[in-house]
Amino acid sequence: MTALPRPAQPSGPKCRGRTVAVVTLGCARNEVDSEELAGRLAAEGYDLVDDADGADAVLVNTCGFIETAKKDSVDAILAATDSGASVVAVGCMAERYGSELAGALPEATVLGFDDYGAIGDRLDDVLAGRPLVPHTPRDRRTLLPISPVQRTAATAAPDAPSIPGHDWLRRKRLASGPSAAVKLASGCDRRCAFCAIPTFRGAFVSRPPAEVLGEAEWLASQGVTELVLVSENSTSYGKDLGDLRSLEKLLPQLAAVEGIVRVRVAYLQPAELRPGLLEIIAGTERVAPYFDLSFQHSSPSLLRRMRRFGGTDDFLALIERARSLAPTAGFRTNVILGFPGETEEDVAELERFLVEGRLDAVGVFGYSDEEGTEAMALTGKLDQAEIDARVRRITDLVEELTAQRAEDRIGERVDVLLTEDLSAEEGPGVWAGHAAHQDPDADGTTTVAGVPADAVAGQLMAAEIVGTEGIDLVARVLSPVSTGAVPAGR
Repeated sequence: MTALPRPAQPSGPKCRGRTVAVVTLGCARNEVDSEELAGRLAAEGYDLVDDADGADAVLVNTCGFIETAKKDSVDAILAATDSGASVVAVGCMAERYGSELAGALPEATVLGFDDYGAIGDRLDDVLAGRPLVPHTPRDRRTLLPISPVQRTAATAAPDAPSIPGHDWLRRKRLASGPSAAVKLASGCDRRCAFCAIPTFRGAFVSRPPAEVLGEAEWLASQGVTELVLVSENSTSYGKDLGDLRSLEKLLPQLAAVEGIVRVRVAYLQPAELRPGLLEIIAGTERVAPYFDLSFQHSSPSLLRRMRRFGGTDDFLALIERARSLAPTAGFRTNVILGFPGETEEDVAELERFLVEGRLDAVGVFGYSDEEGTEAMALTGKLDQAEIDARVRRITDLVEELTAQRAEDRIGERVDVLLTEDLSAEEGPGVWAGHAAHQDPDADGTTTVAGVPADAVAGQLMAAEIVGTEGIDLVARVLSPVSTGAVPAGR
């Protein structure tokens, strides 16, 4: 596979000297989108700054997934207005609500995904006081062909809808750490009853493998050593390219990129996790044996109401198969409590799965009605007090179980990706980092002692786990890991 060349980014004359701060909420996919927007603005002559105070404009990349995320986004927009800067809301919430959000928050200008390609011009308009008409939201699934294999040609058309995060040639890093997200695809073709994401993110569109590889090589040149592959559904990667084995072929190539020591895949759909892909993730050198599986629940009957598949026994068998290939593999998931029609028996079934599954990290969420979803019209709604009680119940269980799982790892050899030197606070040779079973943002950390004085962020360090603090691990260095070493736990 030949990587695409990365041309030098232009530096346009207009708006030079004007400053913009970018605030990102939500998931790693949004972080990629923000870095694309940052690159576009830099190419238009804007200076990117970290602090909203004193900036001419603040771009708030919002999240619109669930009610709490929407509240956080509104709070961030209002906080940005306190800086005195012009505030522009973009991202999922802005796309999902458009003119409605603009009416509710006149303090901010609301832009949709189709504005991303001209973000510099839009910001020029805002700073010049020229009024912009906010978009009327539409179901973005209707903008591309129903047939996945027809989408590649459609996305190349002059009037193709904007797909945020796919223009890596303009990407500019906003973070400085050794881990970086890479978008495999955008959108989703699944129709889960509780989820509105497909309506505002659109149909599933894979990025060409050569493009992903080119971005990986560029990130490595920027000092990144760990790639986190993200999408709405990574197991669907390649279906619109005519090859469902695309990810299985791409992972070893990404792992072979010079300077990259670890690749991990996020957002796997259990119903689509093919045996071949499972084997590649579990057994490929420099690919983390890490399974971020979107179970959402484990009661078979409730999952059918959610328009999903599987159940406790299916999921446990999947985990057992992965552990047979990679005994120290990491597992994380999210679960929803209080979905319409959920019974006490359903909750008990979920508890059985969590106890027997021995997962490393679990996000627990309470159900909330989301506009435009099938679940809005379902019968059997639970009152909020009952939902909250079930969330507390499962959260308490998860905290106990994941702490136990961390303790089970005492004595394991792990390869820790160093992220922060803590020597000034904790003593010489102490670093923070994360092991292969820990996502850099979501699954706890590993504090490792005995790190050599010449160590640098992004380096892998072989260590033994000697203690825990909740789900966080405490480890002691064994020896440095060369870039060609086979990771621990295979």
